[in-house]
Amino acid sequence: MNKTLVPNIDASDRQWFLVDAENQTLGRLASEVAQVLRGKNNPNYAPHLDTGDFVVIVNAEKVKVSGNKATQKVYRRHSGRPGGMKTESFAALQARLPERIIEKAIKGMLPHNALGRQLFRKLKVYKGVEHPHAAQQPKVLALDPATTAS
Repeated sequence: MNKTLVPNIDASDRQWFLVDAENQTLGRLASEVAQVLRGKNNPNYAPHLDTGDFVVIVNAEKVKVSGNKATQKVYRRHSGRPGGMKTESFAALQARLPERIIEKAIKGMLPHNALGRQLFRKLKVYKGVEHPHAAQQPKVLALDPATTAS
């Protein structure tokens, strides 16, 4: 009979990574960050456990999208009231709340359950280059050069 291997997870083992979103393509950046949040880069990965690391993203307002997505991509939200659907284009949302664009892209790539919500709490996104996590000494996360925008 096989037993499920449960890796020893200690909160002190978690690393902090820093990602600069300037001139990065949104989807490619989001997929790489989602992998790190999920913990798939760690040797003790388990699909049912939170084995991931913390990620801090800066320069959220400078993320890029390809094609006509800047004008044609639409973000929807609903107030819960009848007729409460609000829509906003990528460009408008980027001008208003650039952090939300990256957050929504990454959240959609995480599991849609309690584990995904727990993983999402380890993501920190900021508009400019300033962030309050200097005490954690985040390492710069080297994204795959093939996935960066030119």
